[in-house]
Parts: sequence; structure tokens; C-alpha cells
Amino acid sequence: GCSMTFHDAGTPFTGEGPQPLLRPILPGADYPKIALGPLREAVEAVHGMTLAPFAVPAQSALAVASLAVQGFANVETLSGGFSPPSLYALTIARSGERKSSCDAPLMAALREHEREQAKAQRDALTQWRNAQSLWKGERDRILAEAKAGKGEKRVAAQVDLDRLGPEPVAPPSADRTVTEPTFEGLTKLFAEGQPSLGIFADEGGQFIGGHAMNSDNRLKTLTALNDLWQGNPIRRTRAGDGAYTLFGRRLAVHLMIQPEVARSLLADGMATGTGFLPRFLVTEPPSTIGTRLSSLTRRNDAALGRFADRLRAILETPLPMDPETRELHPRELCLAPDARALLVGFSDTIEQEQRAGGSLAHVTGYASKAAEQAARIAAVLALWGDLMAPVVTVQEMASGITLAQFYLGEAVRLSDAALVSVETAQAEALRIWLLDRWPEQARRIDRDPATITPKDAMQYGPNALREAKVARKLMATLADSGWLVALPEGEVIGGAARKLAYRIVR
Repeated sequence: GCSMTFHDAGTPFTGEGPQPLLRPILPGADYPKIALGPLREAVEAVHGMTLAPFAVPAQSALAVASLAVQGFANVETLSGGFSPPSLYALTIARSGERKSSCDAPLMAALREHEREQAKAQRDALTQWRNAQSLWKGERDRILAEAKAGKGEKRVAAQVDLDRLGPEPVAPPSADRTVTEPTFEGLTKLFAEGQPSLGIFADEGGQFIGGHAMNSDNRLKTLTALNDLWQGNPIRRTRAGDGAYTLFGRRLAVHLMIQPEVARSLLADGMATGTGFLPRFLVTEPPSTIGTRLSSLTRRNDAALGRFADRLRAILETPLPMDPETRELHPRELCLAPDARALLVGFSDTIEQEQRAGGSLAHVTGYASKAAEQAARIAAVLALWGDLMAPVVTVQEMASGITLAQFYLGEAVRLSDAALVSVETAQAEALRIWLLDRWPEQARRIDRDPATITPKDAMQYGPNALREAKVARKLMATLADSGWLVALPEGEVIGGAARKLAYRIVR
């Protein structure tokens, strides 16, 4: 079996004086480097060059490896079906953590491949335009003759058109990655371009805050990305374009976002409730800013070279797909019996911890996908080593489980922090109002600015406090944290005896 260890998102504050309401997020577990298997040396090389948090290049390596291999096989899951080895990664790190510097060396071979393919596509595009012009000219000639003639001419024209065949198809777009796609843009790229794509954004806030995720498009985008993670077809219905369905498409995602964006995203009921966020491998590693001394950096160009060579070799391997529809036909990658047994043990442990009162009861979205994440990660490691790997081995599954367990621990830790409940955020707003705005208001109504009642808070405070029940609850929260001290019942405030009143601590 596998044991789970989780870190508490916050410990009670002790000591004198008022305590912060928004408590700092405690650091999570160390990244399990050994579990990266064949990706480890390249990640360590990037870490050595940048001295950024280890998890940042680890996320980049896993995501680009997933993009490279996801079209070749589907991995067996415990449900009895097969899933794409597509990974969605979300890296939370503030500005200056060298996110781009970590991403660039691991993406270099992919960018070079895209440039080479784009050049080849330009040549193919010229040939296609010529072929299309000839086809169109011949079709126009046949139709003109048919229009001028009757009977036999029209029958002959039909034969000629059949012989002419369909219009030449434009060469597919060479792009393998996009940064800020709309649902429509992504669908079009899947229709006209590569069937295996990645959304890779080192400024992922632009995607999260962009057109695809605005209030009108949000649900549509989340649903589409959920479907792609599952390996489901993309269905599109739109006036003018008609309806069409794209089968056999695959998507990998790596979004790098700043903590402020992450807090709102992690607390977003729609993003969590639709199962969108729980499909991500999320991490927010501790900052290394202030410790990245140039004297400590080290290079390992050989390791990066081996990673680049392997990535290039996979990208240059033809994808198993239908040449006309570009639908992928990945093979089935089974789990070795001992690998499956290991995954069953992990899955059962996770399931038990989701019971009421269990350590995962509040993150069942993430927890219920942990076993599948483990299988997907294991498949990425297996296929990176050998695109024709016969099975996922027990060693690869052990690595997949170790990494899935790490990411589940991060999800627990960050969910606890992000779901600093609405209540706490409201209490913080009230605290700031008490310190900044109430003194001025109290003087205006000839009251002592050092004391306040729930009725005062309701009448003059933030909008959220317009209900008595809410005002009393938030003031009790501030009293628990030491920002308010309850006065004895019957204390005279503003010329009247009060059942409940507080002294403000400054």
C-alpha cells in the first residue's frame, strides 16, 4: 500500500497582540526528483543553470514530454478503459522566479522543430496554391462548357467533375503549441493543423484573464479543455460554419501564473466544480529569490543535449493518424500486472481518505483523479524512454504514483489556502475598514472611535455587512484574532446600554 502525508495549510497563531487573518501558506514537501526517471538529468541541468525552484523546470519537462508522446498511445486505467497520457500542468510562481529561463532550454528543440516545419510548410503552401489554381481553372472550364451545352454536354461535365476530384487540401499548420487560444481558435487549429497540440504560456495569466476565459466563454472553454483531457472528440456547432466533430485530438497544457492570479483561480467555484482545475498538476514551490548566487550555478550541456535529441527524435516520428481526417489512432499501452497491483493499492488508499472526515474529503475532485494522473505520468515516462514500450513497468508506475502523490499534496495545501473562505476575506475587509474608515465616521456622529457595535458595522461598514447575522459573525472572527475585544454586556456606547459591543485593538 501507499501512505499519504499531507501538510496543513496553516497553523494557529499564538502570542501577544492581534494576529493576521490571511495566514501565510506553509511550504510543501520537497519535489521528488528521483521519480522523474529519464527526465531527471535535464531538469537538474536547468535547475543548476537557473537556481530557480526545482519544481518549475520539472513542470516544463513533464509538460513538453507529454506533448511529444501523447499522440502515440493511450494508457490503461483502473476503470478498464484507456486514457491519453496528456498532462495539464499549472505552475504558480511570482515574477522574477525565472519561469521563462526554465522553460526555454527544455522547449528549445520543440521551437526549432516548429521553425523547420514552418519553412517546409511555406514550400508546400506554394505548391498547394498552384495546384488549387489549376484545379479551380479546370473546374470553371468544365462548368462553363456544361452551361453552354445541353443534355450530353451536361452528362460529360458530370463525368469530368468526378474525374477532377475534390479540391486540393491545404497543407496543415506546423504549429504544435499556442499561447492564448480561444475555443474557436483551438478548434480551427485542430481542424487544419496538427492533431497533437499544447497550450504553453509562461505568462498564463493572459490566458486565464483573456477572451477564452471571460464570463461569456468560460464554461465553453472549460468544457472543451476537460473533453480534450479525457480524449473525447471536439464538437462544434456554429452558424455559417455548420456543425462538425473532430475525433482523435490530443492536448497538453502548461500554464505558469503568478500567485495573485492563482488565488482567484483556485477559489473559483466554476473552475473547480467543472473538474477543470482538478485535472491539473498544480504546484507553488517556495521562492529561491535571494539565494541564486552566480557562484553556485553549474552547467550540464550534455544532459540538455540528450533531452533535446530525444525530444527532436519523437517529434520527427510520424504520428499514427488518418492522412485525410488527421484523426489520431494511438495504440493501447497496458500496465504490467505488478504495476497495476501497485496502482490499485494507491487508488484504494486515496479512496479511503475521501470519506467524510478523511484528509482528502475537501479535495475529492483532485483526489478522485490521482490514480489516473499516476498512470498518465508513468506512461509519459515509459514512452519518453521508448515510443514502442510494450507495457508500463512497476518502476515507472512507482514514479508516477510518487509524483501524483506530491501533486495531490500540493492541491490540498493550496486549496486550503485559496479557500481562505469568503468569510475570512470579508473579515479582513471589515478589519481594514475599522482601522482606516471608522475613526472618521465615528467623529462625524460624535462617537468614540475606539468602540463599535454590530449595528454600527451594519450601518456604516462594507456592503457585505448589511445583514445582522453576517456582521455579528465577522466581528466574532475579528475578536478571535485579537483585533476586537468584547466589552461587558450593558456597556454604554453612544448614550445607550449595549448588549454587544467591542473595543478596537490598534
